[in-house]
Amino acid sequence: MSDGQRPAQAPEATGSRVGQPLLSLSLATMMDEVHAHSGAVYLLANDEPVLEMAVVAGLPRAFAAPWERVGLSAPIPVAEAVRGRRLVWVGGEDDMARRYPRIAVVLPYPFALAALPVATADKAYGAVFVTWPGSHPPELSDREREHLTAACDRLAARLERAAQDNRPIPREPDLLASTVTGVAGTLGTVEAARMVARLPYGLVSLDLHGRVGFANAAAAELLGTPAGELLGTHLWASVPWLNDPMYEDRYRGALISQHVTSFVALRPPGDWLSFRLYPSTTGLSVRISRARAVAEMGRAAPRTGAGPSRLVTISQVLSLAGALTEAVGVQDVVQLVADEIVPSVGSQAVVLLGSQGGRLHVLGHRGYANPHHVERFDGVALSERMPGTHVLTTGVPAFFDSRQQLDRLYPELTGLPGGFAAWAYLPLIASGRPVGTCVLAYSEPHVFPADERAVLTSLGGLIAQALARALLYDAKNQLAHGLQEALLPRSLMPPPGIEAAARYLPATQGMEIGGDFYDMVPTRPLAAAVIGDVQGHNVTAAGLMGQIRTGVRAFTTGGQAPEEVMGSTNRLLVDLGADLFASCLYLRLDPDNERAVMARAGHPPPLLRRPDGRVRVLDLAGGPLLGIDADATYPTTEVDLARGSVLVLYTDGLIESPGVDIEDALADMGELLNTIGDRPLEQLADELVAHSVAARDRVDDVAVLLLRALGRA
Repeated sequence: MSDGQRPAQAPEATGSRVGQPLLSLSLATMMDEVHAHSGAVYLLANDEPVLEMAVVAGLPRAFAAPWERVGLSAPIPVAEAVRGRRLVWVGGEDDMARRYPRIAVVLPYPFALAALPVATADKAYGAVFVTWPGSHPPELSDREREHLTAACDRLAARLERAAQDNRPIPREPDLLASTVTGVAGTLGTVEAARMVARLPYGLVSLDLHGRVGFANAAAAELLGTPAGELLGTHLWASVPWLNDPMYEDRYRGALISQHVTSFVALRPPGDWLSFRLYPSTTGLSVRISRARAVAEMGRAAPRTGAGPSRLVTISQVLSLAGALTEAVGVQDVVQLVADEIVPSVGSQAVVLLGSQGGRLHVLGHRGYANPHHVERFDGVALSERMPGTHVLTTGVPAFFDSRQQLDRLYPELTGLPGGFAAWAYLPLIASGRPVGTCVLAYSEPHVFPADERAVLTSLGGLIAQALARALLYDAKNQLAHGLQEALLPRSLMPPPGIEAAARYLPATQGMEIGGDFYDMVPTRPLAAAVIGDVQGHNVTAAGLMGQIRTGVRAFTTGGQAPEEVMGSTNRLLVDLGADLFASCLYLRLDPDNERAVMARAGHPPPLLRRPDGRVRVLDLAGGPLLGIDADATYPTTEVDLARGSVLVLYTDGLIESPGVDIEDALADMGELLNTIGDRPLEQLADELVAHSVAARDRVDDVAVLLLRALGRA
């Protein structure tokens, strides 16, 4: 268990060019004023939309390892505080899980958190977060809010003065309790040491990093390790049977929540020990005793393995796994990698590569000033000798510490994007199949030690799973949109004297393809318009919609009257044996005589706006849904269509929404049509869709067809 943090130094040893450690003192004062037990200060990186953790207090830096460098667009409290220039309050474990699930996955403990921007009226310099134990009230008090806000304002003013004076902010040590030094068994006074030695149970003192500062003789006996070998080490490193992430998690949980925590562990071959952790802001006191027989619990023996850097690795992987599960399409994966992984591993740019037809395909990139530097590699044959193709085809990662190393291994490679000096090429392998390569670029030479290579390779596996899902989604989505575009008319061809505009929006659930349709059939001397809705929003509904639309066109072109067209289409649907039904509204337009003849099959009634602005819902005669009864008839209704009139035809996705009465929705749409009905038809179509609550939620497909009578040709 390690936090990767260097030992704390006295401020004088840091080479500071200012009188006092500005950030550390500000953070310590802030935490003391509101009785917080941990916190951190972030500063904005130069010329990058990235927040970098400058100093942390009260907890090891490893606990926040996934967020040491975070993009400003990341969905975490400190980034949100800077973006919104406001205080962000998270009232507890449930609130964290609901609003910031990625953090809750890594730190599933009861604690409260406040994040604030460090900013003046003109410029943001960074952010601060502080935390309290889970016992803190669910709301931040006015006193706490005022103290935190004032402290951040003071810090921002000091940072502004330092910037004006060209005084850089030096690196400062984190505010953690230092390790107790001395001989094991020494506890302040001789008498205190004697008292502890007489106790029948073990006592161990851990600092905030989990290092042993004291262990009495009973603890050494119970753990089976001499006290001298425990001092200054981590229990999880010096006691092999405690080398398990579950026990590390109890340590983290106790420190973050400041709640007493306990667990039982098996000391081989069969002794069960009870550990009780008492936390404070300076570390933990651990009480060790023999547990009752718990062999029947069937607890598995703890795993062994390297522990020093695992805490960082586990938290990073958990956080990034949570982020990548939110990715839908390929570009979502690219953006999440740029926002989450690039800052956390210290790189400055990323490229995702795939393959198509035996050639390299650039799926996306971020961090390159000139996109052409990356995109010109799109289409390169996979047989070309270059690291991107080699990693993609072999599945073996490649790391280049410097430009010289890359040039030495690939002397024929020229024209790589400038401005970068080190690269990590990670194979993206999902289900044993390579799906791409992730290229991380670093602006400075960067050494990749073995543990970092292992972490990056593991992250590559997570990216690969997300990318494989995204590629499949994009392929299905492209197929769905292509099918939908093929089934709907590319353009409307209204007859002389009629202006038309249409909109189609697929449902946001499912494959974004549906059974709503509209069309205009420019037959002579009278044209026809139709709108309909097949049940469902899937491929089956879309296919049936295409058959209905084709049938309507054929029957109209054959010269059938409106009621005959509707009847023939109904029988066609019955003969097809489909399990789905469809609603439909069919119009035969006669602009010369300023009228329209309509037939309706279970479809929502259209709205008619008169030239004087009055709007009414047309109560049309009609028959049942198409596809139910082969012998159904569909009577027609004649409607006056004076010059300037507007007909609004729509599917139920425009007006039906959970919790909204249909009559109210129609009345609302009528009022809007009365107000803006004189606007250009294309603009009117946009306004009707934008104004609809149901269209915003889009639990169903939405189709709208607007017709405006222009008068006799």
